[in-house]
Amino acid sequence: MRAKDAVGRYGERVAARYLQSVGLTVLDRNWRCREGEIDIVAREGGVVVICEVKTRRGLDFGPPVEAVTPAKVRRLRALGLRWLADQGSPYRPLRFDVISVVAQSRGQAAVEHLRGAF
Repeated sequence: MRAKDAVGRYGERVAARYLQSVGLTVLDRNWRCREGEIDIVAREGGVVVICEVKTRRGLDFGPPVEAVTPAKVRRLRALGLRWLADQGSPYRPLRFDVISVVAQSRGQAAVEHLRGAF
């Protein structure tokens, strides 16, 4: 496994634990289809939450959220609708969040949760 992949998987584990700790239910992780992948699908009340997780080892290249490009936003919107359709519930409320994870050399990672990011 490449170091970049390991950092990404670490960030997704941290993000999933964080979401559960603040009361969301994780429904799916690393959901894939031909068009791409959703890192985490969660539920908060009656709302399905599509979570894009961005992880970095530091802030030398800026905060992780800056890596969410307009193309990624378009793809995630389409993937969210596809996930809903695949579940047989294409008309549920949908929200898109970004979770930034910055690994620390010691202690817990820093997590920033942007609800309704786009």
